[in-house]
Amino acid sequence: MAKVKITLTRSLIGRPETQRRTIQALGLRKLNSTVEHEDTATIRGMIHKVEHLITVEKIGE
Repeated sequence: MAKVKITLTRSLIGRPETQRRTIQALGLRKLNSTVEHEDTATIRGMIHKVEHLITVEKIGE
């Protein structure tokens, strides 16, 4: 299965609690931190919710 590389590029200061929890659930902690996840529907939904705070790259196919 394909993977996605997610990087936190914008600050969480002033963001709603639901967005902060979504970022935390993705495993991102500090600015410019990066994680890799399987490209599943659940992860895609989380990415969509906070897409203005992160950058996403596909890894593999």
